Amino acid sequence: MMLSDRNIPIADDLIALLTATGTEPRPDNQLEALTLAVAADLPVLLWGEPGIGKTATLEQLATGLGLPLTTVIASVHEPSDFAGLPVVGDDPAAQGVPMAPPDWAVQLVRAGKGLLFLDELSTAPPAVQAALLRVVLERRVGALRLPPGVRIVAAANPRSSAADGWELSAPLANRFVHLQWTYEHEVVVRGLNGTWPRAVLPRLDPDSLPGAVARARRAVCGFLEARPTLVHRLPDSEARRGGPWPSPRSWDMTLRLVAFATAAGVSREVLSMLVRGTVGDGPGLELLAFIDRLDLPDPETLLADPAAAVLPQRGDLRQATLDGVIEAVRKRPDRARWDAAWAVLVRALETGAPDLVVVPASTLAALRRDEWPVPAELERLAPVATLRRRVAAAR
Repeated sequence: MMLSDRNIPIADDLIALLTATGTEPRPDNQLEALTLAVAADLPVLLWGEPGIGKTATLEQLATGLGLPLTTVIASVHEPSDFAGLPVVGDDPAAQGVPMAPPDWAVQLVRAGKGLLFLDELSTAPPAVQAALLRVVLERRVGALRLPPGVRIVAAANPRSSAADGWELSAPLANRFVHLQWTYEHEVVVRGLNGTWPRAVLPRLDPDSLPGAVARARRAVCGFLEARPTLVHRLPDSEARRGGPWPSPRSWDMTLRLVAFATAAGVSREVLSMLVRGTVGDGPGLELLAFIDRLDLPDPETLLADPAAAVLPQRGDLRQATLDGVIEAVRKRPDRARWDAAWAVLVRALETGAPDLVVVPASTLAALRRDEWPVPAELERLAPVATLRRRVAAAR
């Protein structure tokens, strides 16, 4: 059946109904990581297979943030489209030759804000990637500087699924926060039914900003003091150089992300995505473990007031806390501290899994001196008989 001129408006109405969708608040770690990095004004690179919604996510993000979206397909541009075209004036010897920016950059400057979306980045040839270096890091396009209200997000397909793809150059890759973009079946089905997750900037607690900065600096600087070889580590393979890897630049980005994540109170999963997407999986996971240890309660505080002890809920952190208490007693043993440590173990038994208490209790029992009587708190620990035998055997 032929589509007549009368039917075109009706077809347009049907298309409008199909494209009219809404949003809803919905937990989404990927989207939360993306919006936090955008709030931190760091360039983000979304890696994902074709057709999984990277472009649609950016369109929805721009709408949700009230920012005009400017999409630039990197692979179809020349280096001069980013570095600028030379414009010869009346007296080049006196005035020089300015580099004229493209129209999309001029429009962003006029708007004073916007979301610059660099799509198909992995299909851009090396010369174009080199021209993008100043755009991504310095926010310069030709002779123009993009205003602070402009955020940059890029998208790329893995080389295996990209059309005539290239590996990302190491200098360009090191300027991005890399996020692996996947889809969730339930989100896609609900979105096709007309409702997608809503992208909103994280809420930052203004009272927590100084503390968030101090915590981020303590975490990153303390970690790099302990692991100096990770300050700069360029990967050996070309493929890995096109992803996240540690350098002073990427550690600076990581510090900013930790501060923003702390001020926003995001989950550990979101922080993990951001940190690993900036310095790589290995260094990122090491940093997260270091942050976990920083957040552990001070053993001396726990020994000073065992009844008020607040212990971590996560099993590994609780175990590390109890080990820290026992180590503190071992380094400075006396009867009062030994008794207080038993009170901390009782507190741990009352508020968590009993099996986490057994090993610390055995170690603490071995620290007993002959003149120290068995503490009354031991009666509340299970199994009592086993613990009593261990205390007696340690004499």
